[in-house]
Amino acid sequence: MSIGNLKTEGNKGNNFPYQIKVLQGLQCVCDQLKELNVDTTAIEATLLDIEAAIGNLATEATLQNVETNTTGVARTPGIIRPTAPGNVNTVAATFYSVSVANVGLADGTVLGENIKPGEVLNFSGDALNNFFTSFDYDATGTEFIIIYIS
Repeated sequence: MSIGNLKTEGNKGNNFPYQIKVLQGLQCVCDQLKELNVDTTAIEATLLDIEAAIGNLATEATLQNVETNTTGVARTPGIIRPTAPGNVNTVAATFYSVSVANVGLADGTVLGENIKPGEVLNFSGDALNNFFTSFDYDATGTEFIIIYIS
């Protein structure tokens, strides 16, 4: 099987989770049919039809069609320009991405790590409905520009 094995989406070329679920589903169908205790030779053609249908359901074109026809969710952008310690969570309850630029002349701290003047850091949940609940920074003695999506 190679359905959904895209290098740009999901598991980046690893479709093992999809394959194992399909195989488990087919095994479940076979197990259920065995429990019926009937002559399965008549059912074999039906199983082959089911297998063919599964193969046709998730072609690459179908996956791309689903991807382009998903309904988006409105998000709100925000920007702050702090010069003291803080947490983006004090501005937004949940946020989906955050970027920090140190535009001052001294070092600052982001998530406990040093950020030098001129450095830019980007963080993203990278998937539908993933989000951050906390993002600590300390811009004491310098100036940050922080943009976020909530």
